[in-house]
Amino acid sequence: MPTARPHRARLAILLVLGLAVAGGVMTGMPDRWLAPSRHGAARAAAPEAVPAATVSTILATTTDWQTRLRATGDVRAVQGADMSAEVSGIVDQIDFTSGQDVAAGTVLLRLRPNDDDARLAQLRAAADLAALNLARDQRQFNAQAVSRATLDLDTSTLREAQSQVAAQQAQMAEKVVRAPFAGRLGVRAVDVGQYLTAGTAIVTLEALDPIYVDFNIEQQALGQIAVGQGADVTVDAYPGRVFHATIEAINSRVDTASRMVLVRARLANHDHALTPGMFAIVEVAVGRKTPMVTLPQAAISYNPYGDLVYVVVSGKDGGLVAQSRFVQTGPARGDQVSVLSGVRSGEQVVTAGQLKLRNGSPVAINNSVQPSDSPDPVVQDE
Repeated sequence: MPTARPHRARLAILLVLGLAVAGGVMTGMPDRWLAPSRHGAARAAAPEAVPAATVSTILATTTDWQTRLRATGDVRAVQGADMSAEVSGIVDQIDFTSGQDVAAGTVLLRLRPNDDDARLAQLRAAADLAALNLARDQRQFNAQAVSRATLDLDTSTLREAQSQVAAQQAQMAEKVVRAPFAGRLGVRAVDVGQYLTAGTAIVTLEALDPIYVDFNIEQQALGQIAVGQGADVTVDAYPGRVFHATIEAINSRVDTASRMVLVRARLANHDHALTPGMFAIVEVAVGRKTPMVTLPQAAISYNPYGDLVYVVVSGKDGGLVAQSRFVQTGPARGDQVSVLSGVRSGEQVVTAGQLKLRNGSPVAINNSVQPSDSPDPVVQDE
């Protein structure tokens, strides 16, 4: 025990000397060496300024909103058919060209008549002879030289001969194909000398003016449309062109599989721009015009928990900040969407740059580029 005490005393003396030396070193360091650490602590204590996010904005406006039903449909001819012969035979003559406009009754094709003319002449001769016999017996009957039975037999023979002539003429007419209505022919599908069986398609014939558009609507909208109501039709072949139609008929039943109702609209087609089979988009205006706040669809951030917009307002320091708002959207038309609640007319709403924002973020406005806000956008050709 006596030997441990000197050792502890020496350790205490060395510790005191070390602390003294360290204090002297720190005291002798230049102030400029300590300044950076002090300034760093000051910067850590002061919050950094958040840079303003650049966004584009638009003023929410109130416009007259017309609700429109939108549906897809098909263009079909008022009258259309595949021309064919009623009897079999060899094509003897073709009297049309592909794509030709024809009038009703125009001869399109003739089958080889074979001995039809000779057979008709034979039957007509027999009918003429029966008529002469009837006339002769009629004079004899008037002179009471023949009986009533002979006169009746002559009358029956004449009628039979005449019916055979009519049957032969009908059979010959079946070998001539005529246009049943005025319209435009399609592409010829047969050639001269080709053997055709009855019913073989020769060419299509379509009446193009006026023309129909058939489309389907949901059964919920059945009470919003009526015969005589207008409809706008567009097709991909003519971007930007709108064809005006009138609803002509509504199907008398709802499809039980799809719960859709077939509607037919009729429209003029003087230039034959529309052809049967085209895919069409139909819009029908329903209800009255209602004033609604509208925004470009680009201004709405669609999220599972709710639709969101950012409204630009003045901040506490006088700058501009973004304020998030939940909105309830209504129907859309083109690039516009109606807003039922959450935004008032005249408020400044962010249309681009939302991904950089959160509630209270400072913003800087640059409206040099704006998203489309057209109710009827037109696809631009590249």
